[in-house]
Amino acid sequence: MDIILLLKAAIMGLVEGATEFLPVSSTGHLILAGDLLNFMDHDRRSVFEIAIQLGAILAVVWEYRARFVSTFAGIGRDPIANRLIINLAIAFLPLAILGLAFGKIIKAHLFAPVPVAIAFIVGAFVILWAEKRQHTVTIPTVDDIRPMDALKLGLAQAAALIPGTSRSGATIIGGLFFGLSRQAAAEFSFFLAVPTLGLASAYEMYKARDLFSGGDLGTWAVGFVVSFLSAMVAVRALIRYVSHHDFTVFAWYRIAFGVIVLITAYSGLVNWVD
Repeated sequence: MDIILLLKAAIMGLVEGATEFLPVSSTGHLILAGDLLNFMDHDRRSVFEIAIQLGAILAVVWEYRARFVSTFAGIGRDPIANRLIINLAIAFLPLAILGLAFGKIIKAHLFAPVPVAIAFIVGAFVILWAEKRQHTVTIPTVDDIRPMDALKLGLAQAAALIPGTSRSGATIIGGLFFGLSRQAAAEFSFFLAVPTLGLASAYEMYKARDLFSGGDLGTWAVGFVVSFLSAMVAVRALIRYVSHHDFTVFAWYRIAFGVIVLITAYSGLVNWVD
């Protein structure tokens, strides 16, 4: 087994898990990290990223396992469980529809370091704008979200089709615009990640079924485990963080990261693959 390849897989898993649920774009980080590490060829990397994304999803399921169990057990008889399921279904639809319509075009033109860096910076200014506005909470908890609120959050999430935008960031910041508390916005983003990323991963796995290779199982396993563990830490840390802080720090991180990528790309300091 190639130890260097396993080390790169662990780094990629760490990047996925640490960034998937923070408003900093896991897709953008994976594109940049994969290019910087020269990690696998494009097709094998795509399959690997499906595996590590599943690790991050599992972390949310495990962290909120009691809520998921009670929700599924209450379908059909518990109004709160029914509302959450309906809201997740509604919020999932915009990204699913727009992704099927424009996904190929976006992947062909925007999945590269420079567009990602620009999206990082633009997204940062949206966060700063959101934090400068007066934030009036009208939806304190996830259970207070109504179907129309869910649709708005789904439309916000759809902005994450642009790599570098951040699925969780778009949903959380959208939630602040729509009157959600910080904790409600973060938790709904976590819950929405399960059907959104789960179904997207299943679809991508089906499309890439011919690319699966038994020789890559060790690499996938390392990335999966590291992604699961780092996502668990990130989810718990974000919930604690939003109880006492705003998201401004993430905006400045995005600006700094994006500027560094642009400088290295145009100066030739880093020879980005794409």
